[in-house]
Amino acid sequence: MKIGIPTEIAERETRVAMTPANVSVLSKKGVEVMVQTGAGNAAGYTDTTYQAAGATLVDSREQLIRDADILCQVQSFGCHDGTDADLALLKEGQIVIGMMDPLAAPAANQPLASKGITSFSMELIPRISRAQSMDVLSSMATLSGYKAVLIGASALGRILPMLMTAAGTLTPSKVFIMGVGVAGLQACATGKRLGAVVSAYDVRPAAREQIISVGATPVELDLKTESAEGKGGYAAEQSEEFIKRQQELMGDVLAEQDIIITTAAVPGAKSPILVTAEMVKKMKPGTVIVDLAAERGGNCELTKLNEEVVENGVLILGPENVPSTIPFHASQMYGKNIENLLGLLIDDEGQLNLDFEDEIISETVISHGGEIRHPRIRGLLGLDTQEGA
Repeated sequence: MKIGIPTEIAERETRVAMTPANVSVLSKKGVEVMVQTGAGNAAGYTDTTYQAAGATLVDSREQLIRDADILCQVQSFGCHDGTDADLALLKEGQIVIGMMDPLAAPAANQPLASKGITSFSMELIPRISRAQSMDVLSSMATLSGYKAVLIGASALGRILPMLMTAAGTLTPSKVFIMGVGVAGLQACATGKRLGAVVSAYDVRPAAREQIISVGATPVELDLKTESAEGKGGYAAEQSEEFIKRQQELMGDVLAEQDIIITTAAVPGAKSPILVTAEMVKKMKPGTVIVDLAAERGGNCELTKLNEEVVENGVLILGPENVPSTIPFHASQMYGKNIENLLGLLIDDEGQLNLDFEDEIISETVISHGGEIRHPRIRGLLGLDTQEGA
């Protein structure tokens, strides 16, 4: 069994799919891990450390892709342009594992199916207890939430904690988190650790206790939220009437804040607008908005991906691929998620075991045996959802 780890080719991608620690675990199972020369450099993992862990360094990307039984990537087919050359090198029976953005780009898996490739989308790992150690979305969201506070603090013309000095008392900054999933909770905790006054809001009633558990104050609006939680713990998509009422009530809350971090996302859909241009006009000059939903259009109406927008003295930031700004630990977490999935696929003798009766495998595989087999992706592609399901 050969596993291949190529260099990431997506723009601004600095992570690597596996670290030397992951290679060491797999090597002890008798699995050969091939790493493209320099694949870990941007994340702080040198070729020497991979070799010491038991990896085989391969200079040629083409050779690595051709020889690998399992190809592991961070951003794989569907996440970016420029994968045609890699696709041409793949052969029937190979396995590709990585993030594939399948709900937004389902068609990217059709060429893989046509070539007889088995594709695993890490975004589709089911949110069940047994799969928590493989949950890439939660791992990366944790880092995004942490870094969002640092981004906001760096751009803010104030310090976060209260300071009592001979020159007077400096009041603490107010940090407000919109959307309290994994990223939002980590943002709450990070803001609290840095000494800010942290409050948060989420449409899900269950989020109240979670907000309190990390030391933040829950903001409650006069809204009916019984149907606000969807499958997998995500916020469900809401009606226009609900969102309009939410925006009206939220305006006064936002006007008091120094840093606003938005994290609300619906898988495979455009991000809901939570902060309108009118709401921005009511904010204090110097307020900073960090929009973690920028890659799906943004939670702020004025957000522009990878740009700094200044409106009425308010700075709006829409960073892309935030985990790649912390590549060492992002790769460590991602690599552990991949390692744990491979632990399910490869037995102690190093043999592949694709058990489609296992919920994790059946929910994560998109293409297999020459067809798209994932029911949800088949539905998005307009295919018969029964065949191959």
